[in-house]
Amino acid sequence: MGSRELPLLTVLNQLGDGALPPVAGVRVIDDVHAPAWDRASEADIVLTAPRNAWRGAPAERPPGWPGRVRWVHLASAGIDYFPPWLFDGPKVTCARGVAADPIADFVFGTLLDHVQHLGERQVQHLLGWRREFDRAVARPMGLLKGRTLGLVGYGAIGQAVARRAQAFGMQVLALRRTPQPETGDGVRFSPDIEHLLARSDHLVLAAPITPQTRHLINARSLAHAKPGLHLINIARGGLVDHDALRDALDLGLVGHASLDVTEPEPPPLDHWLYRHPRVTLTPHISWAAGDVQRASVQKFQSNLGRFLTAQPLHDLVDLSRGY
Repeated sequence: MGSRELPLLTVLNQLGDGALPPVAGVRVIDDVHAPAWDRASEADIVLTAPRNAWRGAPAERPPGWPGRVRWVHLASAGIDYFPPWLFDGPKVTCARGVAADPIADFVFGTLLDHVQHLGERQVQHLLGWRREFDRAVARPMGLLKGRTLGLVGYGAIGQAVARRAQAFGMQVLALRRTPQPETGDGVRFSPDIEHLLARSDHLVLAAPITPQTRHLINARSLAHAKPGLHLINIARGGLVDHDALRDALDLGLVGHASLDVTEPEPPPLDHWLYRHPRVTLTPHISWAAGDVQRASVQKFQSNLGRFLTAQPLHDLVDLSRGY
């Protein structure tokens, strides 16, 4: 008996030409720029990312959506870049955890730069050698060991950051959406954001943006901050009330803010974030290390195998959780 061939499915690939390797029984349409909803009649599966194809997406469900589409895979962990109607109909999965290690490494690069300022201590001539040596003796560089790292969010990114923090001898406190008993890995949990802020030397925001987390960092919560707090945001700009953050920085309630994300993004030309002496601003690049796209494609391929064999998909988006 001859082998039974799988039915032909069509994937609309919006990650870039050739990003998806050939798969038996699957036809691939490479189209980065066309709106996915305009090609809904041609594809069974959409592999997409928060890029140009979703800019200007209509607020209401467009005519013809979802058409043939039965499954949408998002090459991102966050879902806030996409219109609500995308999640009304087809199954939607995301690339949860794909960028956890790159982002965790970025966090620790940020932490080390904050406490050691190595870029400022380079010497380029003999006189500079003695000056920087004397400066290091008089004002020793900071240590991470023994400090408390707070985490808002304890998913894949939060856990990757926590493992690195423990390797540096830091104490780790975390706040998550659902109550969590002690995990046995040395991470302790805070009951609320005020408790976490009051005990953290460095606070990393690694939570999704939801109605419950929007402006979680605000004037009321920042009033509880441990003096000199270093705030790091690698999640979404909307977690922070930036007006309240500016006041806290000016008053010294927060010692420094390292922001890889903002709201809006990017900030307008004359925004105060560009020039504040206690702010380090980077253009949403914490994920951009290693081959994240390859890892995203591999996650999609794993789920594609499950889809082709009628198995439950991994990393389904839960709108009630916002991720």
